Amino acid sequence: MTNQNVVVPESMEIAVVAVANPAPMCPYLQPKGGGAAAGGGRGGFGIRRKCLPQLDLSENGGSGRINVWIETMEASSPKNKSAATLGVSTSITGPHEHSNWMLSHPSALSMFDEITKASIGKQVVMFLDYDGTLSPIVDDPDRAFMSDAMRDAVRDVARYFPTAIVSGRCRNKVYSFVRLAELYYAGSHGMDIKVPAKGPSLKKPNGKAVLFQPASKFLPMIDKVYRTLLEATKSTPGAKVENNKFCVSVHFRCVDEKRWRALADRVKSVLKEYPKLRLTPGRKVLEIRPIIKWDKGRAMEFLLKSLGFADCKDVLPVYIGDDLTDEDAFKVLRNRGQGFGILVSKIPKETSASYSLQEPSEVMDFLQRLVEWKRLTLKSCTMV
Repeated sequence: MTNQNVVVPESMEIAVVAVANPAPMCPYLQPKGGGAAAGGGRGGFGIRRKCLPQLDLSENGGSGRINVWIETMEASSPKNKSAATLGVSTSITGPHEHSNWMLSHPSALSMFDEITKASIGKQVVMFLDYDGTLSPIVDDPDRAFMSDAMRDAVRDVARYFPTAIVSGRCRNKVYSFVRLAELYYAGSHGMDIKVPAKGPSLKKPNGKAVLFQPASKFLPMIDKVYRTLLEATKSTPGAKVENNKFCVSVHFRCVDEKRWRALADRVKSVLKEYPKLRLTPGRKVLEIRPIIKWDKGRAMEFLLKSLGFADCKDVLPVYIGDDLTDEDAFKVLRNRGQGFGILVSKIPKETSASYSLQEPSEVMDFLQRLVEWKRLTLKSCTMV
């Protein structure tokens, strides 16, 4: 297969080969309370969000935004486990508020029958984040290994449903963790997309497969920023800078809290020279990305289009993720009015997801149940 780098226009007007879609067996069944179409909420319960889509490092010399940054870093520290993750503030302090949140975002396991009922007559397409979803969050990001049991669960899911990994990691690195060639991979928050060698693929008129990298022109800049940040943060014990090809991650999970402000100042001093890059928060990580209209939500739409499901009502996308960057995909599903977002989190937080799961072990349980349900459904069809 020959790959070509293609800069995808912001309008996403791209030519793809559509595959035939099966006729629907029944109309789409909305989940009770509106589900994704209603923004993921079921009981109208919300948590105030402190929006940090981009940290403006130039405002007031950067001091105002850096203070907010420090506050959110502190909120996600290990000793504040009840607080929200980076970029989200929460007023949830007691069991009553937690119960209300669970009414709005019930467990995908307890509501499994509702989810499968909505998938009747639909082609389920699975989108999975990696860190914190398929593997636990660990101190060393290079050792975020998934278990063999999880790999088997993902492999089984891919046998029945088109399945993609959508990660902030470098595509090659996340592939080295997952090691399943039959999956779709979207690395660098969707800025590096590759389809499997077998199955439907994106093709140009000459019949050659295409590797989509909408931020290719930023590669030299990203590489320069990575090397500069390595030098700027080397005096901060525990700080780790990761080159994810089309973005750079500054991990502070192992940094002493007293050193966070100094680390923030160092990163700030580097990024102020690069106005075409933006800084977004994640779970114990600061993500540096190009300022282009591309994210995990657009990557999911792109992959759906590649499968022939761009404007199709006979598809049920399911996206499972744990981080703030996954909210872009949850919002797309909410706006489409079809499919489900599932947030992986032990703590309540504002989200556009319809359902929740607490940790990767529950994600594996959900995937295994989905496979078993599909097997039983196919078996019953052959007996009719």
